Amino acid sequence: MLVSMSAVLLLGLLIWFLLRIRYLRWAEFLLCTVFGFLLAKTAAEPLVQAALDGVGGFLGQLQF
Repeated sequence: MLVSMSAVLLLGLLIWFLLRIRYLRWAEFLLCTVFGFLLAKTAAEPLVQAALDGVGGFLGQLQF
């Protein structure tokens, strides 16, 4: 668990940096995918899932 939390933190900082300098391509997309899988293994998973469910519910209620 400690290793996955460290990896999540490190990859999160790297993704933030890549987004900040606007240098996100296919290789970085794979990095983001690995970050997502590692995040799913941590204690933050329920919070992330609840946030995604909330955003999905909000977008589902929008009328165009």
